[in-house]
Amino acid sequence: MDKTMCGAPVDLSFRSLSRLTDAWTETPRSSLRPLKKNPESKYLSRALRLSNNSIMDLCDLHQTVSHFLAEPSSLAWLDLSFNKLSHIDKVLCELHGLRVLYLHGNNISTLSEVDRLAVLPHLHSVTLHGNPIETNKTYRNRVISALPQLKTMDFSAVTQQERVLAKLWHQSNSRCRSSRKSLH
Repeated sequence: MDKTMCGAPVDLSFRSLSRLTDAWTETPRSSLRPLKKNPESKYLSRALRLSNNSIMDLCDLHQTVSHFLAEPSSLAWLDLSFNKLSHIDKVLCELHGLRVLYLHGNNISTLSEVDRLAVLPHLHSVTLHGNPIETNKTYRNRVISALPQLKTMDFSAVTQQERVLAKLWHQSNSRCRSSRKSLH
């Protein structure tokens, strides 16, 4: 990993953004660690914070990441918490370097949406609490089953016991679904 790319997050939180394109005219907030730029004025960072806005869709995510980051393909940490997202957009599944994804405090109501994130090979931390899916009694098992590589979920470590239980839960649910199909 390039050491110059470990800069502070590009922080566009609390900007009342309703669309990602609205962020393009914003200047990221300063933090304790100064943001470094390359000669093209793109930030040398692997983290983008878009939390606490009113973003409803991610259709311009690639362009937004490319607008701010010197190496958009190296995006490893994305904070979309406390927005108005109602589903897990396919565009997130194209961020193959993503390691940390914060989606807590949104409006995601379909638990199967989480399955889309299974294509992200390096994703080891995800937050989904504060979404309607959290009220499903199988919520934690389902997420751990769909994303077996997770180390933390909702800011809490995924234990070995939880992995075993999620795997068993998945196997029993797969059997139930296939036996129901054979009955029809």
